[in-house]
Amino acid sequence: MNNSYNVLTVDDDREIVESISIFLKGEGYNVFKAYNGRQAIETVMEEEIHIMILDIMMPETDGIQALLKIRENKNIPIILLSAKSENKDKILGLTAGADDYVTKPFDPSELMARVKSQLRRYTSLGSMEKSDRLIVIGGITVDLDAKKVTVDGEVKHFTPIEYKILTLLCQNMGKTFSAGEIYERIWNGETAVNDSSIAVHIRHIREKIEINPREPKYLKVVWGIGYKMEGG
Repeated sequence: MNNSYNVLTVDDDREIVESISIFLKGEGYNVFKAYNGRQAIETVMEEEIHIMILDIMMPETDGIQALLKIRENKNIPIILLSAKSENKDKILGLTAGADDYVTKPFDPSELMARVKSQLRRYTSLGSMEKSDRLIVIGGITVDLDAKKVTVDGEVKHFTPIEYKILTLLCQNMGKTFSAGEIYERIWNGETAVNDSSIAVHIRHIREKIEINPREPKYLKVVWGIGYKMEGG
């Protein structure tokens, strides 16, 4: 994989930023630095950033606020950092649109593996082999070449993980996938992800494609089995 990617590292602890930067540069990445959420937002809007490592607890604008703002315009992979290991923080971050989550203190080699994994996933989104590059299900249109999703004519923004889950289900309309099968297809066993985390991604997708997420027209739960797309 070509490592000439731009990685933004954001943490109010400058020593952590410098430490992560050393490892990133050692892997051949171009490093951008920010020390609060406001700087992170500005950098993403001004520079071509391919992936971001974002701390949650920061002054001025925290990581979650920054994440929500960035997700309004960008679908780059975002890995959250936090000193807290509580599940509620992980769920909050995933719900806000994060793609992965690392708890401090972390093993730098693990963080680098997560970065590589997210970049592989992000850069391969448009490389799926399928003769029909446009999927239409009811009011949903997925353009595999442009990696663009429209719902009733309105463009919807998805994180890389959300996009890949949606595409998997759309390409296999009517087929039910268990949480385990989704995990194997999307994460390839590279990252530890539990069923509740997958459920969060599913809920987030529903909020973007369904008129009433509580009574879904497209993305259905098959109780005790998994998830599937229907024609609406």
